[in-house]
Amino acid sequence: MSDKIDINKIAKLSRLKLTETESTKIVLYLEQVIEYIDKLNELDTTNIEPTSHILPVQNVFREDIVLDSADINYLAASPSSNKGHYEVPKII
Repeated sequence: MSDKIDINKIAKLSRLKLTETESTKIVLYLEQVIEYIDKLNELDTTNIEPTSHILPVQNVFREDIVLDSADINYLAASPSSNKGHYEVPKII
């Protein structure tokens, strides 16, 4: 690998405190991840369309149907109401 991963800079940006052992392990892991990504870049994808989903996804639209709403007075069943609003006891 030509570029050295600056794990101390990454840890600082992530607000992580890493021990020397943790830093070494993470550098090795990140190098493996980057090598794998480089290996994926070797694939020939010339005739493959880019996708955002594996399966075909489409919106399902329907017509809005306007219906009359039921004229129900929900406040009638409440223990207390004032000016069209529910009243509840003060908490503070």
